[in-house]
Amino acid sequence: MQKHHERPGILSVIGNTPLVRFSRLFFPWTFPFYGKMEMFNPGGSIKDRTAENIIDDALKQGLINTGSTIIESTSGNMGVGLAQLCLYHGLKLILVVDPHTNATVVQLLNTYGAKLVFVETHDGEGGYLNTRLLKVRELLAEIPGSFWPDQYHNPANPLAHQQTWREIIRDLGKAPDYLFVPTSTCGTLMGFANEIRQCGGKTKVVAVDAKGSVIFGDKPSKRQLPGIGSSRQSDFLDMAAIHGVIHVSDRDSVEGCRLLLQKESVLAGGSSGAVVHAISEMTHRFPPEIQVVGIFPDRGERYLDTIYSDDWVENNLGDLKHAEEVSV
Repeated sequence: MQKHHERPGILSVIGNTPLVRFSRLFFPWTFPFYGKMEMFNPGGSIKDRTAENIIDDALKQGLINTGSTIIESTSGNMGVGLAQLCLYHGLKLILVVDPHTNATVVQLLNTYGAKLVFVETHDGEGGYLNTRLLKVRELLAEIPGSFWPDQYHNPANPLAHQQTWREIIRDLGKAPDYLFVPTSTCGTLMGFANEIRQCGGKTKVVAVDAKGSVIFGDKPSKRQLPGIGSSRQSDFLDMAAIHGVIHVSDRDSVEGCRLLLQKESVLAGGSSGAVVHAISEMTHRFPPEIQVVGIFPDRGERYLDTIYSDDWVENNLGDLKHAEEVSV
C-alpha cells in the first residue's frame, strides 16, 4: 500500500482513523478500552481500506484499466468503498446486492454512479451471499473486460490491515492485550491476526460473529443485520491465529449500538454494537490494567431505518430492552 502522504485527493484520507478511549461504556469496570473509529474513513467504513488496497493492487498489476467493469457482491459497505474508488479512477462498477442492503446505502451507491443488481432468492444458509456470488459469476461471464475484486479470496483484503494494526500500536504506544474484531469475509480479522503473529505479538484476537453465521461452524439461521456474519465459511480463516470467537444475536447487536450511543454519543453500525456486546460478556475477566481495543467498522446514519428504528426492531427482532437497562 502507498504511504499516506503519497496518495492523491480523497484517497489520502483513507486510513489513519482515530483511536478513542471510552470510559463510560463498560462502567463500573475500569479497564482501558479504546475504539478504532473506522467510521471516520471518507466512505464511512473500514471497507474503504479494503477497496483501496484491492483496486490499487489490480491497477498496479495491469488487471484493470479505465475500460474495465468492476463486479462485486456486497451487503453495503464494500460497495460504498468500491463506488468511491471506481468513480475516482474512472471505472465502471456493478454491485450485486440483496434485500438486507439498507435503503440509505442504495441511495449512496446510486449517487456514486454504481449499477445495482438485486437478488431476491435466499441461499438457505441464513443469508443471500451464495446467491449473490452466483449472480456475480453470471455477470463476469456475460460482460467483456470485467474484473472481480473477490473480497472473499483476494489476499489484498487482509493485507490492507497491516497498516490498521500499525496505527493502533502507534496511537496506543504499545500492542493492546485484547483486540475484538467483527467478522464477515474474515479479511479484517486475519489481516490483524497475521500481522500480530508475524511480529511475535501477544495480543489476543477475539472474533465477533453473528449468531446464525456459518463462519465458525454455527448452525445457519436467518440474520437481519448486514456487515457481520456470513452464509459461507471463510477462505482466509486460520483458527490457530485467533484466541476465540463470540457469537452475538441481532438483538444483542442492536442493544450494543444503542448503549454505545447513550453512553458515549457514538452513532455506529450493527457490527460495532456486536463488538460492544462481545466485550461486555468478558468484562468480568479483565483486570484493571488490561488494555482492550474494539474495531468499530462503520457509522450509524445508514441504519436509522433499522437498528435505530423502534418499529423496525419490534417487527423484525421482537421486544427490545432500553439500552440504559442493559447490564454490562
